[in-house]
Amino acid sequence: MIYHVVPLAAWNAEPDRPYAPASLAEEGFVHCSPDEETTLAVVNAFYPSAPRPLLALLLDEGRLGARVEREKAVPVPPPGVAESALFPHVFGPIDRDAVERVLQVRWDAEGRAIGLTDPG
Repeated sequence: MIYHVVPLAAWNAEPDRPYAPASLAEEGFVHCSPDEETTLAVVNAFYPSAPRPLLALLLDEGRLGARVEREKAVPVPPPGVAESALFPHVFGPIDRDAVERVLQVRWDAEGRAIGLTDPG
């Protein structure tokens, strides 16, 4: 499984189409993380004021129609993530049938992401 972070409203915007965030058009790929710990570090570094609820899509890499490459973070990974960490990049839209689970980011009282939980 690889993880992709998305606000609920963006995920629900076009439910009948593959999900294609702005990064796909701007950078040529969809940013993902290799595990929950890295995903939480990414959320705390880049999404602290993102619209909530914030979701983490757990993607079955084998069911994605686009290629996935693991690459180093440029210029550096977020705080708490090893410099050697490789981030999965999906070079195409996210096929909705590749989404194995949808989890919601849990926040502490200070506004830091502390875990992922079932939204129900």
